[in-house]
Amino acid sequence: MFKLQLPTDPHWVKNVVESNIEEILTDHAYCEQKAATNAITLIIQNPNISELVQEMAELVKEEMDHFKRVHEIIIKRGYTLGLERKDNYVNELIKFLKRGGGEAKRTESMVDRLLLAAMIEARSCERFKVLSEYVEDKELSEFYHELMISEATHYTLFIGLARKYGTGIDVEKRWQEWLAYEGDVIKNYGKAETIHG
Repeated sequence: MFKLQLPTDPHWVKNVVESNIEEILTDHAYCEQKAATNAITLIIQNPNISELVQEMAELVKEEMDHFKRVHEIIIKRGYTLGLERKDNYVNELIKFLKRGGGEAKRTESMVDRLLLAAMIEARSCERFKVLSEYVEDKELSEFYHELMISEATHYTLFIGLARKYGTGIDVEKRWQEWLAYEGDVIKNYGKAETIHG
C-alpha cells in the first residue's frame, strides 16, 4: 500500500493494541490533533498559495472532527483523554526534512513538508487498515475502516500539492527517498500502543 517498504505485522493488533485500547485511542486522538496543527502550519508558512490555504483549512476541520469522534469513543468507554503522547516515529521523520532560506529553498522546504505529511498519512492509513481487519472490537473495526479511506484521500491531497507546486524539484525522486527513509525508521516500531509505535 502506497509503496510502503515494510508492512505492519497484524500481530501488533493482537499482541499490543488489544491489550490497551485506552492507550491507542488516546494516542490516536492526539495524532488527529497534530495533523490539524500541521495543516495550520502549512497555511502560516504558505499564505500566498490560495489553493493550499483552502485545502488545508478544510483539512483542519476534518482532522478536528476525527479528533472529536475519537474523543467521543474514549468518553463512551469510560476513559479520559489523558496527556499528549510523544510521537517518536514522526519526530524521526522530521529529521529528514530539507530546510533552508531563499526562494528556491523555500519551495523545496514546502514540498518536503507536504511529502512528510503524505508519508504520515500513508502510514496511518496502512495502520488503520490493519486495525480494521484484525481488531476484534466491531465498533473500532468499522471506525478504522472509515478512517482508512479518509487517510488515503489526505495522502493523495499532499502528494498532489507537492507535485503541483514543486516547480523545478524532482518530486518523484524525493518521494522515493522518503519511502526508503521511512522504511528504515519503521523497523523500530510496531511494538507499542500507539498508532505509529
